[in-house]
Amino acid sequence: MKIEAIDLFYVALPEIKRAADGTQDSFLVRVRADNGMYGWGEADASPLASLAVYVAPMSHSNIININEALLGEKVDSPDDVRRLRAKAGAYGLDFEQIDHAVAAVDIALWDLVGKYLNEPVYRLLGYKKTYPKLPYASVLFGDTPAETRKIARGLKDRGFSAAKFGWGPMGKVSLENDVALVAAAREGLGQHPELMIDCGVVWGQDDGAAYERAVRFADSRITWMEEPLHPDAVDAYRRLKDRKPPVRIAAGEGCDFYRSADDLMMNGGIDFVQIDVGRIGGITVTDQVCRRADQLGVTFVNHTFKSHLQLAASIHVHAGIEKFRYLEYPAGDSPLILGLTSPTGLPVNRKGLVDCPDKPGLGVDVNLDTVRRYQRKVRIEIDGKLLFASPDP
Repeated sequence: MKIEAIDLFYVALPEIKRAADGTQDSFLVRVRADNGMYGWGEADASPLASLAVYVAPMSHSNIININEALLGEKVDSPDDVRRLRAKAGAYGLDFEQIDHAVAAVDIALWDLVGKYLNEPVYRLLGYKKTYPKLPYASVLFGDTPAETRKIARGLKDRGFSAAKFGWGPMGKVSLENDVALVAAAREGLGQHPELMIDCGVVWGQDDGAAYERAVRFADSRITWMEEPLHPDAVDAYRRLKDRKPPVRIAAGEGCDFYRSADDLMMNGGIDFVQIDVGRIGGITVTDQVCRRADQLGVTFVNHTFKSHLQLAASIHVHAGIEKFRYLEYPAGDSPLILGLTSPTGLPVNRKGLVDCPDKPGLGVDVNLDTVRRYQRKVRIEIDGKLLFASPDP
């Protein structure tokens, strides 16, 4: 089959708040083949910046848009998807946004080929069976310890046996406030659920400040301390690990390409590598990082703070590896989290785990009613020539 069309959709809530919440808008791609089949993908990036990489006029031989790279291409197999991912990357070599933007079409191509071959994506990646994952509810800290405690109790009441709190006031008030936030999350969850803490890169290159928090947070029995330092602070991560903190260290969501993730694992010494399929270039690259983590003895975890379309793409990557047991699970109240997919998201089963979809492709479809409700119409012209106009869902 050949790629007949690449449809681009910018969806967003009516009001975007200044919070570290990636569930307020999204960039969706639908790839349509000449046989009537289609696949969907989603990127975790600025929708308009990503959209531009699909339609921007050529600047020179290393800045050619994704549409020109892919339209009309044959896509019948996983090897074709990998070939096209490489071609789009080569055409857009000097596009800074290329890895984020191409993630959406890469996911859509895996979805399309899975449907075409009547196989779920995990089988296309070489896995014969899957293992259910432990979902940890992923939320932001409340503005105060009391608010954080209330949020944690709500997650416990919803049945989650693991939760991650991040960003918000963490690192922005005082050491004691940071400790109080973590303690409140633990108190609200109770003694048994796992607790993860996302520090939101707040200490930059300061491994000393990160270590000080690690020592104090240990009393709350956290599973890991995530991203205390900047994504490219590899040397600082190594210094932090050399201090032998009493908690494990996680990072990686800021990795935009394979080598940055490898650098963090090899030279930063992190315990968990958290990869966002919608940032690093799609399923193709995420699969490479997952296999590399397995080789290095680093625990792979998805980073997903988007919709369950992206969650479905994420779980297929590590579903076939039993020891990679965690699944970041968006648990906020944005209608774009569950509402973008049909059926409504990936459910938590009776054992408190999430199963990888076993249907062809990603195993979920996009709810077009939700796309229609939240679509922002875009029109791009240059000198009166139309480059792009938002399609109807």
